[in-house]
Amino acid sequence: MPYRFATERPDYSDLSSGRVFHSLPGHPAFPVRLASEIFQRCLARWQTAGVPEAPVLYDPCCGAAYLLTVLVYLHGPLIRAVIASDADPKAVQLAGRNLALITVEGLDRRIGELMEMRERYGKASHQAALESARRMREKIGRLPRIPLLVFQADAGNSADLQLGLNGSKADIVITDIPYGRHSEWQGNLREGPHPVRAMLDSLLGSLSPTGLATVVAGKDQKISHESYRCIERFQIGKRQIVILKPGT
Repeated sequence: MPYRFATERPDYSDLSSGRVFHSLPGHPAFPVRLASEIFQRCLARWQTAGVPEAPVLYDPCCGAAYLLTVLVYLHGPLIRAVIASDADPKAVQLAGRNLALITVEGLDRRIGELMEMRERYGKASHQAALESARRMREKIGRLPRIPLLVFQADAGNSADLQLGLNGSKADIVITDIPYGRHSEWQGNLREGPHPVRAMLDSLLGSLSPTGLATVVAGKDQKISHESYRCIERFQIGKRQIVILKPGT
């Protein structure tokens, strides 16, 4: 399936995982261009509902929130708020640190850390990261501040999600579920026989009336639920992307 929106191939090195952004050990980074393509497809679908404001973006299995953070840098003016949650407390802590990097204050702190590492170790990689962070600061300084919400919650527990969301609703959910040897389900989803179904059950109460739930999975995983209708399904590489809308 060809790219429809992210048709160009710009240099994404400033946004690479482990450079300025913090990475979760043992977890590969999500491809930046694919993240942009998915978001733009979702946005095009969501905008057909005629909602005048930008969408709230949510990832209930956020890991280190790399996907969300990258999307703010690429499409910040098109995002009203960002919500991230995960069952793993270590992942949530790292997600908070990465999402802090979409603020000037957070980048200033990160620049200070990188300057200290450069002075202490003198590595070329630290200098390159510092240059990336300064370019990122210039970009984020031109964007309006985006509200953030980060919390620990089991994506398979609706009450857990509702408590963390505290009345907020998501317009576009994009989540990269476990499908390889580098990641696995956490919380209730780890023990249940149908984790994707359980997660989609829980998300029903977290979506706005015009909301979309987008699941990125391995190409052989079954992504379906009787309370949603599939409005788009496509495959890029080894991943399938399924865009769902509540309703039948």
